[in-house]
Amino acid sequence: MGALIAPGRGSKVARRSDVHGRLDDAARAGWLYYVAGRTQDEIAASMGISRQSAQRLVSLAVAERLIKVRLDHPIAACLERGEALKRRFGLRQVEVVPIDPMGSSTTVGIAEAGAAEIERWLKRQEPTILAIGTGRTLKAAVDQLPPMDCPQHRIVSLTGNIGPDGSAAYYNVIFSMADAIKSRHFPMPLPVLCSSPEERETLHEQALVRSTLALGAQADVTFVGIGELGPEGPLCVDGFLGREEMENLVSEGAAGEICGWMYDHEGRLLSDSINDRVASVPIPSIETCCVIGLAQGPRKLTALKAALRGRLINGLITDEKTAEQLLM
Repeated sequence: MGALIAPGRGSKVARRSDVHGRLDDAARAGWLYYVAGRTQDEIAASMGISRQSAQRLVSLAVAERLIKVRLDHPIAACLERGEALKRRFGLRQVEVVPIDPMGSSTTVGIAEAGAAEIERWLKRQEPTILAIGTGRTLKAAVDQLPPMDCPQHRIVSLTGNIGPDGSAAYYNVIFSMADAIKSRHFPMPLPVLCSSPEERETLHEQALVRSTLALGAQADVTFVGIGELGPEGPLCVDGFLGREEMENLVSEGAAGEICGWMYDHEGRLLSDSINDRVASVPIPSIETCCVIGLAQGPRKLTALKAALRGRLINGLITDEKTAEQLLM
């Protein structure tokens, strides 16, 4: 993505047909409109183009996600639901974002709110250990982060970064985070699930793994996705669990998972062969850590309710519709 820079007075846009040139023009028009506060007529005059062209360039800047907008005005209904969720589940903090009734994305809004909260922690001057889980929503949030220089912090992955076929797990977000954030990053050099409890014990004995496990246990703040179960659940879709194995878990009372750790409808971790194979750092205690879950939508509702009942998390970022359903 090209940098947004202010054009000089009276600058004219060369008539360029290449894609990068047009994106540069879109970025310039977007900067003038959203940052400098210019009208489309003023942008047209400044860039030496028609008003219609200026309008199209501003629209292109939004469509290509060259512009990232954060809503600073609190919406009363979202704030009220957030306060109600705090009281109902004893949460430390809640962020409820508006929904887009016409949208099809499962991460828009919640990803931006997650990025803002992660950024707030990264801006702290005191050294902080930030633990991060995995998943599509978290990856979308991390992708929204601006470049930051945070040498005082340590960022640790709670989950393994190796997929079931030995490849890098696509939704393990610590590598995406390392692209934007200059800090010390500690990936977990393990699979998400081991083949047996004995394999997990052997891997956890490795010095590098032991130090990462210890660091994760000391986290000041943790960001996790809430995984639904069933054939469409992340662990099944990504190949970590077979369909039959997943169906058995659900029939036996499993309600959701966080970083691979399975829990029941009351939020109690299951005592079964799956949790015995999970290589992830244990979910940090809410007594010593701010554990923030990111989740929204009907598919996440069962897993999210159970996590809140069991006090596996003490912070939540969700949307207003999900908040309303949680309060029923």
